[in-house]
Amino acid sequence: MLPGSLTDAETEAIAEEQRFLDQAVARRDRLTEHLRGELEAAVADELGVARQRMLRQQHGELVRARDGLVFGRLDALDGTVRHVGRVGLRDEDETADPLLLDWRAPAARPFYTATPIDPQGQARRRHVRTAGAVVTGVNDEPLDGAGDTGLVGEGALLAALDERRTGRMSTAIATLQREQDDIVRAEATGPLIVQGGPGTGKTVVALHRVAYLLFTHRQMAEQAVLVLGPSARFLEYIGQVLPALGETAVVSATCDTLVPGVVVGREEDRAVSEIKGRALWQSVLDRYVGAMVPRARDLRLRWAGEDYVIGGAVVTQIVASATQGRSYHRARAVFAEQLHLVLAEAVAEQREAMLAAMEEGFEDILARVDRGLPGGHVGASASDVDGLLSEEEIEELRERIAEDAAIARFVEFWWPSREPAAALRELLSDPAELRRFAPELSPEEIAQVVADQAPVAADEAQVVADQALVVADKGPAPRAAAGTSTEAAGQASAADTDDPLGTGEPRPWAAGDIPLLDALADLLGESGPETPPPGGSVAEHARRQRGWVYGHIVVDEAQELSEMQWQMVLRRCPTRSITAVGDIDQAEASHRHTSWAQAVQATLGERWTAAELTICYRTPREVMALTGPVLERAGSHNTPPQAVRSAGIAPWELAVTPQTLLETAEQSVAALRQRWAGGTVGVVAPVSRVGALRVALPDVPVLTATQAKGLEWDATLVVDPQGIAAEPRGWNGLYVALTRCTQELGQLIIGR
Repeated sequence: MLPGSLTDAETEAIAEEQRFLDQAVARRDRLTEHLRGELEAAVADELGVARQRMLRQQHGELVRARDGLVFGRLDALDGTVRHVGRVGLRDEDETADPLLLDWRAPAARPFYTATPIDPQGQARRRHVRTAGAVVTGVNDEPLDGAGDTGLVGEGALLAALDERRTGRMSTAIATLQREQDDIVRAEATGPLIVQGGPGTGKTVVALHRVAYLLFTHRQMAEQAVLVLGPSARFLEYIGQVLPALGETAVVSATCDTLVPGVVVGREEDRAVSEIKGRALWQSVLDRYVGAMVPRARDLRLRWAGEDYVIGGAVVTQIVASATQGRSYHRARAVFAEQLHLVLAEAVAEQREAMLAAMEEGFEDILARVDRGLPGGHVGASASDVDGLLSEEEIEELRERIAEDAAIARFVEFWWPSREPAAALRELLSDPAELRRFAPELSPEEIAQVVADQAPVAADEAQVVADQALVVADKGPAPRAAAGTSTEAAGQASAADTDDPLGTGEPRPWAAGDIPLLDALADLLGESGPETPPPGGSVAEHARRQRGWVYGHIVVDEAQELSEMQWQMVLRRCPTRSITAVGDIDQAEASHRHTSWAQAVQATLGERWTAAELTICYRTPREVMALTGPVLERAGSHNTPPQAVRSAGIAPWELAVTPQTLLETAEQSVAALRQRWAGGTVGVVAPVSRVGALRVALPDVPVLTATQAKGLEWDATLVVDPQGIAAEPRGWNGLYVALTRCTQELGQLIIGR
């Protein structure tokens, strides 16, 4: 709004808020300087790490609050005035009320939840717009039904919706509405699944919920919060939201990037993707890993020149105890520890027997035994009296056995370490193994999975290398046959590679492989001690460790997750403190779920809470009016969200031929960019047309419906909507494509 167009009331309101903003900025600067001094002193005095972390966090929040420090005000019925901002600021008089309320504080809740029907003791809500340290406008909303003529500005929500899109998501703190705020502040005691159609603010709600939970439950910051999005582009889009809210203990990722060091390098057939996404694979992999545990039998070990046999019954007992509730490698480590102890006791028993024989004249036997014992000779110890080793001597013997390379090679041979990547490739490429461990799959489905794992042909190897997407996996550990000698332990055949037939390079991982690899890695466990990476923030530590347990997980576009991807989520948050937001009607993944109950039944059962966002703030009424028939064709059972605003621009269509498509697309985009200068324009098209359109429109985002999910532009050009609808789950995709705009929608309809 130009300065000359302001009314006297608006001018005075802006001046009033400017005076308060000046006061708040000055206070913020003083507190920032004070905290900086305290932090320097804490570091110099080597005070506790926890205190330094707290001071550093508080200082960082104040520094980041430079923009948008104050954005709201509440005038209570009793005359009390409180301002709301990105952070809380205490007054100079620490016994007085806070100068500025943190938006997450309980006292600030009426700013989001009060309505004329339920004013919650408030007379007026004022939204304050700022640019840096300058107030640029105010919007008042009456809450007491008094019809105050002193109110200024238009509704903050509609004002925000009319702003140009910039390609990065706004924090939108000031425009959270009541049903959104209820979700932001809901209890985090179990899975919360939020259904919301296009433009209902699902992502904004989810991210503000992260900030609220980190503020309310400080222990979550020590564990970090994981935000899962559908694509790298989407994560970049939302990337500035949480730092802008002052929260940095957050890891953002996609399901494809959750396993450190593993990269998705190829697309896979939708049918194969659907098969790999089924929950049954959790049981399949559990059976597969269970079968890797060696069958108990008599074990012959050699120590200090003597042979010792550990009987099959004892081995059975040790294996059963070691595998109880443990991963493969942890069970293997426990087995090794018990084997060392049993061997030490066997050595001690044989020594006792030899000492007894010595009394009958076998001194030479005693000498031979002593060479393998601690100290290497018979000394003046308790064992000299009766031939028995003390507990300390047996423990010392056990430690020597544990450090012996030959014993370690035997354990590795009999119970080999396994690499998750190699083990998964073995399973997925072997029809016999799949028939054995995955009887739930039909022969046709097994054939599809095996074909998907076929090695890359030799002439394609360079293409794979150029993609730089293949993770260098170790070859599979050798499978020892019963009765193989100790000398063969640990000797892998030269043919033990990811491509045992020698026909080419292993195929890069597909998206459907990642949840299976993650599940298998979890069942196998770490093959050695896990060393936490040095230095870095909590988020950096979490990002580097596959097995990190998060304090809370937010899943955006959750309708796209397969059952096995849901398993990945639960594995990282056993407490089930999860917020999942999405629109089941926008699902385009290969799974067959058409309701949230179907989507989460296999992992969450009935233990989840449903919430719904019913108001569409983004997409204009003119556009939402087109979606009814599309949703019906998609098989939706949900009521579309209610659009609250009109753009005043009717959606338009242009008929084109295949020959004129690219030229018309260029002209249409140029016109849209001119009309929405300072904003954004996006193009959505079928997969088959994206390549050519990207060449013709190099400086405009051209995306498939799947890639466009969660994004928004001022204007959207949908190219070949019939082609989008013809794709798998295409009506869902068309619903996504039509609802990406905040102002104007155009469609290019291809005829003959």
